[in-house]
Amino acid sequence: MEQAAPWHNSGMSDQHASRATEHFNKLIQFRQAAYEQLGNARDALFELSDAVIQMRQVQSFVELSCAPAFRRKWSSAYEALQDGRPDREGLLALYVNQLAPQERLVLAGDHTAWQRLWAETLAGRSYQHQPTPIPGRRPVTIGQGYSTLAVIPESGDSWALPLLHERIRHQKPVESAAEQLRQVCQSISVRPLSLWDSEYGCAAFLLASADLPADKLMRLRTNLCLEGPTKPRLHAKGQPPKHGIKFKFQDPSTWWAADQSVEYTDPVFGLLRVRVWKGLRFSKALDCRMIVAQVERLQAPGTRRKPKILWFGWVGEEPPEQWWRLYAQRYPVDHWYRFAKGRLHWTLPRLATPEQAERWSDLMPFLTWELWLARDLVQDSPLPWQKPQTHLSPGRTCQSMQNILVAIGTPTRLCKTRGKSPGWPTGRPRTQRKRQELIRSAQWKTIRTRKQSTPPGQKPKRGRPKKVSASAHA
Repeated sequence: MEQAAPWHNSGMSDQHASRATEHFNKLIQFRQAAYEQLGNARDALFELSDAVIQMRQVQSFVELSCAPAFRRKWSSAYEALQDGRPDREGLLALYVNQLAPQERLVLAGDHTAWQRLWAETLAGRSYQHQPTPIPGRRPVTIGQGYSTLAVIPESGDSWALPLLHERIRHQKPVESAAEQLRQVCQSISVRPLSLWDSEYGCAAFLLASADLPADKLMRLRTNLCLEGPTKPRLHAKGQPPKHGIKFKFQDPSTWWAADQSVEYTDPVFGLLRVRVWKGLRFSKALDCRMIVAQVERLQAPGTRRKPKILWFGWVGEEPPEQWWRLYAQRYPVDHWYRFAKGRLHWTLPRLATPEQAERWSDLMPFLTWELWLARDLVQDSPLPWQKPQTHLSPGRTCQSMQNILVAIGTPTRLCKTRGKSPGWPTGRPRTQRKRQELIRSAQWKTIRTRKQSTPPGQKPKRGRPKKVSASAHA
């Protein structure tokens, strides 16, 4: 088997100079290590990632083969996603090695949808949450969900460095997020702080991640009903009470005196009034106690984008002072989703199988980490209508990355022509791909069963549908 060309005698092509190797040594070593983790079709996959950086705007996925970095035929772009086998665990270890070993990481988790409305032959499609700016429209689409766990390297910045970016199976984003957090905790030595949106502020997520050495800061929905101290025992006989006194977020009459109350002026959010209660819990996760904070923004207009009252929950070790302010560091993961779908062309391909989509998605964290390592090496190249930046964002770094790629070259091998393909054999029949059904949630199946068991002209009863025996249908 032909070996990869060495980097200036150890892995690099002849397109770079010795001074480039000296200045960009860390970036070169990262690219070489990532190249070795891409598995089969690594050359085409790696050149495909460089093509993403070079091609700012493309109308279709195959146009990436027109980039100077992609030295293969256009069909190799699809074959790379068909034959590639990136090592996700090896890439995770590579990303973790780029971080300071004794630094406490701030992690942000979320999930998003890859919209595939008309791909009826694509397996694994389901109903996914998709935000919409149209008032009154349901935020739902059809596609595949992807869960992401990213490192937030700097506070108040737009950078988010994904460690894991994987497809959600069985419509359970909470379980996928807990499993990703488990993998990351096993790869690092310092207890991290993880930030989560309101969808993860539930009993299922706390139970799935209860044994993990990680602090969790979650935003809580404003209509929750939690439990406080356990109710007193009224009778000597029987089992002692398990559940506690109700604490309804929307009913202040159920609140008791706060354990901490403070009012101060925040430089970003203005005047705040914060009340903190300790020992609250979900009724389905009685052993997972939380510290809950109600943050009231006295100067907020009270709209959906700028609500007046926010609820946060802390699970883990003793929190720092004003721990609710740390939640603002979660937002860069939303910026990364926008950057990946737009500039990195993540959702541009219309691939035939979920496996191809997963291999293409594995390149998104690698591209982001590559840009992060090159952010201090590139020189800002703004477009005529853009203002210069001193601290480059991911988009501006990607915009100025072209000269770096020319300087450091590529670890991939030159492709070998194999002659003309014989084409499809004459007389061999072609089979159409089968249409795949949408994956439905358990709640949808329950409602559908209830409606089917209701006689015509009657409204379906609430609660669980009754079981109908086989003899009743006879």
